[in-house]
Amino acid sequence: MASKLFEPIRLRGLELKNRIIVAPMCQYSAVDGTATDWHMIHVGQLALSGAGMAFVEATGISPESRITPDCLGLWTDENERELTHVVSACATHGVTPLAIQLGHAGRKASAFAPQKSGGPLGPNDGAWQTFGPSAEPFADGWHTPKAMDQDDMDKVIKDFCATAKRADRAGFEAAEMHCAHGYLFSSFLSPIANRRNDAYGGDRAGRMRFPLEAFEALRAAWPDDKPLGVRMNGVDWDDRGLTIEDAIAFAQALKALGCDFFDISGGGNSPVARPDLAPGYQAGHAAAVQEATGVPTMAVGMIRDPQLAESLVASGKVAMVALARGMLYEPKWPWRAAYELGAEIASPDQHGRGFPTKWPQAFPSAAE
Repeated sequence: MASKLFEPIRLRGLELKNRIIVAPMCQYSAVDGTATDWHMIHVGQLALSGAGMAFVEATGISPESRITPDCLGLWTDENERELTHVVSACATHGVTPLAIQLGHAGRKASAFAPQKSGGPLGPNDGAWQTFGPSAEPFADGWHTPKAMDQDDMDKVIKDFCATAKRADRAGFEAAEMHCAHGYLFSSFLSPIANRRNDAYGGDRAGRMRFPLEAFEALRAAWPDDKPLGVRMNGVDWDDRGLTIEDAIAFAQALKALGCDFFDISGGGNSPVARPDLAPGYQAGHAAAVQEATGVPTMAVGMIRDPQLAESLVASGKVAMVALARGMLYEPKWPWRAAYELGAEIASPDQHGRGFPTKWPQAFPSAAE
């Protein structure tokens, strides 16, 4: 029986050759937002993987939007020039289309990279003013964000649209707005972080208002033939926070504005939330969103077994699966999945002879 994981899927004008997605992974290796040689090596590796699509890491739309000083950004001509160089090389030599995740870290910005502690920057470390729906720090010892006013929100939307236009010029074939993990839009959505009593807070409709306004503007700024999706929390993994019902309501509103796919993750608004981890542990939330909206949705979360990936897509409950750390450990994971599921996969000519069926003596089961 043909593998469902390796069936193509169309998102607007882009056809993916299979349902394997490389999720965004922060690399903390940029200089003033600008891509470096590391990005050429890292993204190039993903572009050779044979996945249906690969996301470049969360990319800041302004200096203050970055999680850390080392995060990738796209707000200057130099940022654009160097990232265009990476994307162009990958398009020329790779087999996997590249997408970009556009984000604003909100109250979780101005932090050290994880390998440098991950905590908030101090005054002598170049800390900057952070922003959020309310003046509520993420956790004890974190910066107190500025409660955003209308001018702040207007600037964020303007910056997202300007960065989207740069991303289009750079050659990205799809984009995703980051609304998960407690970053800016996620914090507006969550009652844990959003304590406002104006039109942008309070009930679910109020908490959704700013993220929806931003998405609507971003959809208008992004080319009509290129897909635009949203990464969002299925739940906050905290009883005080977002529920799957909240996620479904947000997804339905995004669908009405032209959202092409959803990427369902969770957590990040609460520093104490700790879900029980197991392979595919967030897939149920993705399935609930897809069932309620009919919009292609990807499941994420410890999906490293090709049989699990196949079963999730074959069930029809999700349209795609996304891997992050699994791809760091095994950059050719899509090859392994194709081999184990008896499917074909694209590869650059220079690597093609490495696929197991091309040297079955080293893989006895391939000759069976």
